[in-house]
Amino acid sequence: MTARRVVVAGVSSGAGKTSIAIGLMAALIKKGLTVQGFKCGPDYIDPSYHTAVTGRPSRNLDSWMLPEDVMKEVFVKGSEGADLSIIEGVMGFYDGKSPTSNQGSTAEISTLLGAPTILIVDCSAMARSAAAIVKGFQLLDPGVTIAGVIANKVGSEGHYQLIKEAVEQECGIPVCGYLLKDKSIEMPERHLGLVPSIERGELDEQLDQLGDVVAETVDIEQIYQISEQPALKAEPSMFQRRGAIDVTVAVARDEAFNFYYQENLDLMEAYGAQVVYFSPLKGEVLPPEADGVYLGGGFPEQFAEQLAENRAVRQSVREAIENGLPVLAECGGLMYLSESITTIDGNTYPMAGVLPGKTEMQTKLAALGYREISGLPNNYLFNDGMEVRGHEFHYSIFTPTGELPGAYRVKSRFGTGEEGSLYKNVVAGYTHIHFASNPDVLENFLRLCKEQRNEE
Repeated sequence: MTARRVVVAGVSSGAGKTSIAIGLMAALIKKGLTVQGFKCGPDYIDPSYHTAVTGRPSRNLDSWMLPEDVMKEVFVKGSEGADLSIIEGVMGFYDGKSPTSNQGSTAEISTLLGAPTILIVDCSAMARSAAAIVKGFQLLDPGVTIAGVIANKVGSEGHYQLIKEAVEQECGIPVCGYLLKDKSIEMPERHLGLVPSIERGELDEQLDQLGDVVAETVDIEQIYQISEQPALKAEPSMFQRRGAIDVTVAVARDEAFNFYYQENLDLMEAYGAQVVYFSPLKGEVLPPEADGVYLGGGFPEQFAEQLAENRAVRQSVREAIENGLPVLAECGGLMYLSESITTIDGNTYPMAGVLPGKTEMQTKLAALGYREISGLPNNYLFNDGMEVRGHEFHYSIFTPTGELPGAYRVKSRFGTGEEGSLYKNVVAGYTHIHFASNPDVLENFLRLCKEQRNEE
């Protein structure tokens, strides 16, 4: 039994792998195939494009945040019903948690999944040197399978032929095609990466164009053949029915709040929770049936004026919290619960006003990286000794204006510290938690939701 899967990885971050991965998905779909998208690492934006082009929820694969068996289960579960799975890499192929190992990297994920890699190489201003780059990637870890190359940003077809001849002679793998220096296949970017597709409106025309551009100079059939691999087996354990905690969790989901791991939402339902969505941006007040709220990340600063104008929404959230409603807020959710957001241009907009503190956008990155977190006193998400893994990536800074106990004890490669805030039954912080790294954290949240409802 076989199952088709292939990793699309870049030599470096920004090597054009996202546009090429999306273009490959679009081109394969045009051939009548059902394609499943995956993204290596803790990314929310690229998967939104995968979902837009494939019509299937894209899923994150992370070999640091998730145990190996769980990551494999995410892949097998997500691939059901697909003819081919395309796994887009993160940063450069070997970049992960540590500069001295493959941990958390695309290289590690490709090895664990037995997935061959198509390496995207920026070949501008080089010819034979491209072979040296590919050869170095092959030799750094002989355990990886780099099965093909796509030459990106070449000057002409003649330039491509020079690269193809050099790489195939020296590296023993095919060069499957090329992309010219063509701005038309670049996707718009923002400080956290690509602009989320949910904001882009109608994408069909651009995605269709990406598929045509890639299919014109990349051998789609060759990549399809490379993708054929033995089926991957994974024992179902994490996302089957885990309990019957019959609560309703309201999840903010719109252009301002859309950073959620699909598995986090799947796990809620596996525990018996009903997930309902509402849009603070569109003026939808908190659903009255909500027993708890999950406020994920996103770009509330980009829509701060509209969020501020929706006073009824802010009031509904504030009143529910004052009445004891459990809330988990991550990054953008923390920003929304603060007193105000000050944007880069210096304008300040009132937010929900739950947490005594103000959020201010910075021009420089405030924090980036994996996090291991445990609970500080009175954080109901954590029992003694419990840890969960997550990721932090933001340009804003939250400054308390009153007394607020911290939420998390955070460990990163730079040391340990405290992060986040507690207020009533609100746990808010910048760390995006992956529930599958320790589902007990989610269970504690859902159980408090049920307890609070029963007390009413």
